[in-house]
Amino acid sequence: MFLYLYQYADQLPVLNLFRYLTFRAGGAVLTALLVAFIFGPAVIRWLKSKQINGQPIRDCGPQSHIVEKQGTPTMGGFLILLALTVSTLLWADLNNPYVWAVMMVTLGFGVIGFADDYRKVTRANHHGVPGKLKLLLEIAVAALAAWWINSVAPADTAGGLAIPFFKDLLVPLGYLAVPFAIFVMVGASNSVNLTDGLDGLAIVPVIIAAGTFGFIAYLVGNAVFAEYLQLHAVPGAGELVVISAALVGGGLGFLWFNAPPAMIFMGDTGSLALGGTLGAISVVIKHELVLAVVGGLFVLETVSVIVQVASFKLTGKRVFRMAPLHHHFEEKGWAESTIVIRFWIIAVILALVGLATLKLR
Repeated sequence: MFLYLYQYADQLPVLNLFRYLTFRAGGAVLTALLVAFIFGPAVIRWLKSKQINGQPIRDCGPQSHIVEKQGTPTMGGFLILLALTVSTLLWADLNNPYVWAVMMVTLGFGVIGFADDYRKVTRANHHGVPGKLKLLLEIAVAALAAWWINSVAPADTAGGLAIPFFKDLLVPLGYLAVPFAIFVMVGASNSVNLTDGLDGLAIVPVIIAAGTFGFIAYLVGNAVFAEYLQLHAVPGAGELVVISAALVGGGLGFLWFNAPPAMIFMGDTGSLALGGTLGAISVVIKHELVLAVVGGLFVLETVSVIVQVASFKLTGKRVFRMAPLHHHFEEKGWAESTIVIRFWIIAVILALVGLATLKLR
């Protein structure tokens, strides 16, 4: 919305700033942060009034959670989505199809997560929307977004998979392009969901990944930078910097209330939406494989669950004391703050490795 103010720059030259993507990205961060700060307390009070017992705690999880986290309201992802949506509508170019495709995934997955959280809270147990139904709904949203993204992508990159470290290699996926994009978006969504198990554990790696992919989107969307770094240029993808920036601002605002001891949990409302957002952005900018590196922490958490389940079904033995991986370290006696901060450090390292792929080609 603010983008169109530059049209009046001849009367007020300062309005020319709204043409610049970097300026609007900065505005998106601050706007989302302010929305989260201003509405955060009211959202928490409202959720507490609707959730007498807070988020249901699994009996099979760490026993300390039953005491320490009982009564904490969930569905806090609503606050992030509110900040992200308001900021994006104000600062992004609303004529850009990539903006709407990514926001469709964000809000679509957010609605699915909200329904799951609502069912859990109202029934006072951890059984939300049936897993198969939830997965089918996610696939449906992701399929529509994947088709949309593929239909507006440049002809020379549409349906292709860029391989890190190889400057000109773009593997044509053909009919597998849409299924692969669905896998990326749904996989990223559920990986973040599995990671969200401790106060502040998921949101900071999401913020780090969003900042990283916002930077990559800016480079990919700029023909000069893309040519210099030998990236596959995607005209218009730079506008996703605004969404990434809004996610960073909203995430930081949410972290203010989610920092240990958490006043609120993001729930599936937030984790599914944020993971889907990262996945959708990676599909647009042709950096799906780099997402597996930058979001390596989410991948590790997911793999730990897969390995644990497979091992128990095949051999009757568990590889980890408890899965996902962060619970394994809890069971080993690590303090929650120690696990969270060390996982944050890992997320920073992985983001740097992901950025290194831009130049090492």
